Amino acid sequence: MTRFTACRLPVQRGPAAWNALLGPQTPARQLSGNITADFTIVGAGFAGLSAARRLRQLVPDARIVVLEAGRVAEGAAGRNSGFMIDLPHDLASDDYAGAGDDRAIIGLNRQAIAFARAAVEEYGIDPNYFDPTGKVNGAASPAGHAHNQSYARHLDSLGERFEMLDPQQMQELTGSGHYVSGLYTPGTVMLQPAGYVRGLAAGLAADGVQIYEHSAVNAFQRDGAGWRVQIARGQVSTGRLILSVNGHLESFGVERGRLMQLFLFAAMTRELEADALARLGGQPRWGVTPSDPMGTTMRRIDTGQGGNRIITRTCAVLRPGMEARASDLRRTVAVMRRKFDRRFPQLRGIAMEYEWAGHLCLSLNGVSVTREVETGVFSACVQNGLGTARGSLTGIAAAEMACGVRSGISDHFGAEDRPRRLPPRPLSEIGANMVLRWKEWRARDE
Repeated sequence: MTRFTACRLPVQRGPAAWNALLGPQTPARQLSGNITADFTIVGAGFAGLSAARRLRQLVPDARIVVLEAGRVAEGAAGRNSGFMIDLPHDLASDDYAGAGDDRAIIGLNRQAIAFARAAVEEYGIDPNYFDPTGKVNGAASPAGHAHNQSYARHLDSLGERFEMLDPQQMQELTGSGHYVSGLYTPGTVMLQPAGYVRGLAAGLAADGVQIYEHSAVNAFQRDGAGWRVQIARGQVSTGRLILSVNGHLESFGVERGRLMQLFLFAAMTRELEADALARLGGQPRWGVTPSDPMGTTMRRIDTGQGGNRIITRTCAVLRPGMEARASDLRRTVAVMRRKFDRRFPQLRGIAMEYEWAGHLCLSLNGVSVTREVETGVFSACVQNGLGTARGSLTGIAAAEMACGVRSGISDHFGAEDRPRRLPPRPLSEIGANMVLRWKEWRARDE
C-alpha cells in the first residue's frame, strides 16, 4: 500500500484520573504547517515515548517528531493501574503463568523496568512516580487461594522469590478482611503512570524531541523514499515512521480482523480524610492484583502519588469499534461500588471522584505487532493488557528495527507470529462478551 487513512480517531470515556491528580499541564504545542523529520512517531504513550528515547540513544543527532492525538497522559497511559510487572502475567491463563518461555519474558520485562528506571534518573522524574515496592496477588476464596498456590509453584520452578501472606497479614497490609491469602512478589514497580509519562515527555522535549499534542494523524502516504504524515493543520515529511497506537493500528487498516479491542473500567475515591484513614488502617501504599485474572485489582496511593486514595479496577468488555459505551461505564460503576464496599465496609458509601474506561488491545495468540509493516513504517502495537512493560519493550524494539539495530528485545518481537484471525462479527463480539461476563461472574469474589 502507498496510502493509509485512519477510519477513526481515539475516543475516551471518563477522565484520565492519574493525569487529573497532577494538576494542569503546560499549554499544548500543536503542529501547524509543514515540517520534516528523520523519524516520526505516532502516539505519545509508553511505547511511543520509549521509542523516542531509544532513537535518541541510537541516533543522537536525528530529528525526532512525536504526534499525539490528545494530550500526553490523557490516553491509555493515564488510565491504567500503574503496575509495571516483571514476572509472567498472562491474562488469558487461570493463574498468570505464561505458555511460553517465562524466563525469557522475565528477562525482557526487567529490561523494560531498567530502561524506565534510567529515564527516571536521567530526566529527574519524581521517584514517587516509580516505586519499586512489589505487588500482591490477593485471593478471596478457596479457588483463588488455589490459583495462588499454583502460581507459587510455578515461580518456585523458575527460582523466583515470593512470600505467601495469611489473612492477618493481608489485613495489616490493606485494611481489608476480604482476602484469605496473598502472594507477594518484590519485582513490580508501582507507577504513578501519568506522572512517569509526563516526566518522560518533558525530559525528551528538553533533549530536542519535538512533541506535538492535539495533532491526530489522519493519514500517511509514501512520498519518494519516505512518508508524508498528514494531520488537520499540517504534515510531516519523514524518512521513517513508527506507529505506537496500540489497538488503533487497526484504524489504519493494519491487521484488520485480528485484534481484540477491549475496555477495562476503574474508579478512584476522593481523597480520604483523617477519620477515614483511621477507620481503614493498613499501609499507605500497596497494589493487589486478583489471583484470578478476571477478578478485581485494588490499589492504595498516598500524597506522593496524588493523595490518599483507593483505586478499583474490574470488568471487561469487547468493543470492536474502539469506543466504550456510556452504558458500559454505568454498569461497571455499580459493580465496582459493590466490590469496594465488600472489601472496605468501614468506608462503605465513600464518594468516588473519578470513574473511567481504559482501552486495551489483545491478540488471540498473545503476540504483539512489532515489525516493519511497510517499507519504512514500523509498528509498536498490541500490548495484550501489559502496556507499561510491554509497551516500553515494543517501543524500544520498533526504534531498533527502524535503525537497523538488533538486540534481544528486537529479536524477540521480530520473531513473533502474526495475530490469529478473529471469528467474523458479530459472532466474535457477542461470543467474547458472553465469555467475559461468565468469567467475571466466576471471579466475582476475587
